[in-house]
Amino acid sequence: MKIPEPTHTLKIHELLKESLVIRDLRAGEKEGALEEMIRPLSGHDKRLSEKELYEKLLQRERLGSTAVGEGYAIPHCKVKSLDEPLVVLAVSRKGVSFDAHDGNLAHVFFLVVSSVENPSQNLQILAAVAQLIRRSRLLLKRICKARSSQEILGIIREEEEKIF
Repeated sequence: MKIPEPTHTLKIHELLKESLVIRDLRAGEKEGALEEMIRPLSGHDKRLSEKELYEKLLQRERLGSTAVGEGYAIPHCKVKSLDEPLVVLAVSRKGVSFDAHDGNLAHVFFLVVSSVENPSQNLQILAAVAQLIRRSRLLLKRICKARSSQEILGIIREEEEKIF
């Protein structure tokens, strides 16, 4: 009998790139925040259209807010022909009104863009983000206090190492 090999647990820090960390999101409302988070993505895949991403993210928000409460939001969408999933991590110290069910402003955003051709990957990433948020009690506070993108990436890695 062959024993199946353990599956690799998806870790958000493995998907994050320093160039996709926004330390100081300026927008105070949902639409402006989405526009601001989309900007750095076009540098990672020239096929990505900022306008298309914005429209897809707004469509998803119309289905229901991607704010999960307690200061977090996970806006996400799927696009065609994306080589690898992209995750933008954005921090707003003043907070963004993102229609959270608990009424709180969102301060930390994990914007996920994945391929239409690989729908299970999108679910894996969203589940990994949700698990990180749920299990790491100090994550929000630590990220909001971080002074650099590198420090934020280190915090994500440390918190994931504690819980996985």
